[in-house]
Amino acid sequence: MNWRQLQKAIGYEFERPSLLAQALTHRSHSTPHNERLEFLGDSVLNCVIAAELCGRFNGAKEGELSRLRANLVRQATLHRIAQDLALGDYLRLGEGELKSGGHTRPSILADALEALFGAVFLDGGFGAARESILGLYGTALSELDPKATSKDAKTALQEFLQARHMAPPRYVVVSTHGAAHSQRFEVECLIPELSICTRGGGGSRRVAEQEAAQRAYEQVRQ
Repeated sequence: MNWRQLQKAIGYEFERPSLLAQALTHRSHSTPHNERLEFLGDSVLNCVIAAELCGRFNGAKEGELSRLRANLVRQATLHRIAQDLALGDYLRLGEGELKSGGHTRPSILADALEALFGAVFLDGGFGAARESILGLYGTALSELDPKATSKDAKTALQEFLQARHMAPPRYVVVSTHGAAHSQRFEVECLIPELSICTRGGGGSRRVAEQEAAQRAYEQVRQ
């Protein structure tokens, strides 16, 4: 597979292409797959974003910075960046995942992007990973407002609707997956008056509701 365009898009050319191949390999395809790189990339991403936020917003409190970071590193944001990169076109998936549309699944794309950050870190060091991450996050970072994002998504969405004399959103658990110690929840956020139905996922119902609320909030503000 030709990865030249992808490397150009992330602003980094690998000296060890095997790391790039691993980052793009889902566990359904073969080993070595990208789960360990995803673990590493998640930490690198959080560090880069945290440092950047501290530098940009000297007067922001810890809680405000934490909320800003959470918004930037959540699955929905990673998914959007992965879509902009057309990352799904480069993924190596098993036959089952290919048939079920795994190349468009938000969780798989988000995980692959984190794995990509981990691969850049191992290949080129922290400076290279930082440059790549900040390049991809340029627009999202430039649009940040610590005060505007100081409320969690569910609160912001409910207040937005209340100000317009509309009923609060409803949250419905549509599915749960996995063993009791590692469950994943899928939740829908419903706003019938606006014909909005968004979905979020996470390791707890609260996290899933927040992601669904964030997506709904982005829609109502358009």
